[in-house]
Amino acid sequence: MQARTPAPGDDSSAEPARVGRAEAARWSGALDLLKLVRSRPGVTRAEAARELHVGSGTATEISARLRALDLIAEAPAPPTGRGRPTTTLHAHPDGPLAAVVDVRFADWVVAIADLEGNLVDTTSGRHASKRPERVFADIRAAVGELAGRYDGRVRAVSISATGTVRRNAIVQSSVLGWRDLEIEPLLPGVPQALGNDATLAGLAEARRSHPGRSVLYLTIEVGIGGIFVDEGHAVTGATGAGGEFGHAPLGDPAVPCPCGAYGCWDVAVDGRAVARLRGEDEPEDPRAYLIEALVDPGARAAVEECSTVLGRGTAGLVNILDPEIVCLGGLAPELRRAAAEPFEAAFGAGLMGFRRDDPPRVVPSALGPDAPILGAAEAAWDVILTEAGIAAWTEQRFG
Repeated sequence: MQARTPAPGDDSSAEPARVGRAEAARWSGALDLLKLVRSRPGVTRAEAARELHVGSGTATEISARLRALDLIAEAPAPPTGRGRPTTTLHAHPDGPLAAVVDVRFADWVVAIADLEGNLVDTTSGRHASKRPERVFADIRAAVGELAGRYDGRVRAVSISATGTVRRNAIVQSSVLGWRDLEIEPLLPGVPQALGNDATLAGLAEARRSHPGRSVLYLTIEVGIGGIFVDEGHAVTGATGAGGEFGHAPLGDPAVPCPCGAYGCWDVAVDGRAVARLRGEDEPEDPRAYLIEALVDPGARAAVEECSTVLGRGTAGLVNILDPEIVCLGGLAPELRRAAAEPFEAAFGAGLMGFRRDDPPRVVPSALGPDAPILGAAEAAWDVILTEAGIAAWTEQRFG
């Protein structure tokens, strides 16, 4: 039996020496290397050594330990000339996985995500009923079926939900009519995370498309949501309910919102707003209605008004949060494109004077409709890639 190798600063005298593979993951730098492989799949071992400020021998030893734990795999790197050959680092084909869920207005998607962020197995379904117990019964069955294909390798579950999230509950979903909904574990015994869909979409956009930057993410589906992400960390407040930009009073103060407030931005920029401005009843599917309205000449004035409100509200958030980049997701890029001049005029007029010479770039989403579920994968791997998460994997895998 071989005693474990203590990490720097580890006072192993405080507990009996433990042995075996389950302790190898505690070796210094292992988690840093795993997180690097997650953010940069295919990074070479030589690049990893430089990035982590360790010697090549240390990088080689860490990689070997992680290979032994089925956490990473290595492949020969293409030759680049002089110097010793190196390898590229990837997700292990038998390594840990995450189950990720996207609960949307009319349907849901469940997928399995690997270390590199690939969705390797996916299933979906439409809501047979808006009753939450029925929706989550279907989702629970889908998660169980997918996880069952991978022999205990699913080490976290993460849920993206269209609604306000506080800790482990959906406290309000205006579009689905849910309130104070506690989400029971979808996979018993496996850690579970829950997040707002716009928050998770913004997290994915920031980490994958604008790493290291401060990003204001805004998305229009049914209503508008978003999040401010600073250097890869979503600013969600004390209980996780932060980022509810759609419920800032940036709309018409006479218009009620299903959330209980008046004048919400949420009901001033989407398909409901276009219908109201045209004197029509609220559409059954506001998202589909907005898509059609964007190309309907008869809806032009209403679309321009919504684009104006979007630009003005975006400027206000830029003044408050000071992002480097504004990223628009969902139907927001299409609304801006359909009525570009009203958006730009309102955005420029709403900025503080000192910002107008160098405003943050406003860019469309790079991830498209997959952004929420990819954000759920980010949140799931934040759970897995911890000392406790890796220890649980090695204990379950190797005993």
